[in-house]
Amino acid sequence: MNLPNKLTILRIFMIPLCVLFVALGWYVVAGIVFIIASVTDFLDGYIARKQNIVTNFGKFADPVADKILALVMMVALIPTLHYPWWAVCIVAARELAVDGLRLVAVEQGIVIPAGKLGKVKTNFQFFSVISALFLLPYWATLTLCILMSLLTIASGAQYFIASKKLFSF
Repeated sequence: MNLPNKLTILRIFMIPLCVLFVALGWYVVAGIVFIIASVTDFLDGYIARKQNIVTNFGKFADPVADKILALVMMVALIPTLHYPWWAVCIVAARELAVDGLRLVAVEQGIVIPAGKLGKVKTNFQFFSVISALFLLPYWATLTLCILMSLLTIASGAQYFIASKKLFSF
């Protein structure tokens, strides 16, 4: 197993740690672990492309790990730090819709690559979680959540617009 895939697996293993630290009220510790997990998202892709060791496992597991990391942490933060539930609903709905779209596309032999807007969306998801974990003023977290939600909706729409041929009858 190559280093980028190991980093992806490491990110997945950090998720329960982050949730545990949130449950214990150790928000800064959770924030530090979450930042490390977020950095592995950048590093695994960078190393895989730089060393030309992109794998099918990595193409699948990396975005799944990102989604699980972001969504699980958002859900964990709803009751503890009053993370906006509506933002979590928008993210969850978008992820389910886009994953469903990708499954339909794969069945028709079409690969829908990740777009740049989706990567920006993921970064804003991470920033909003970090803002909450480091107890920044609520207005800062709320502002990040609003921006994240708009990017989430826009990037989801981008996938559906780019895939309109799947819906022609």
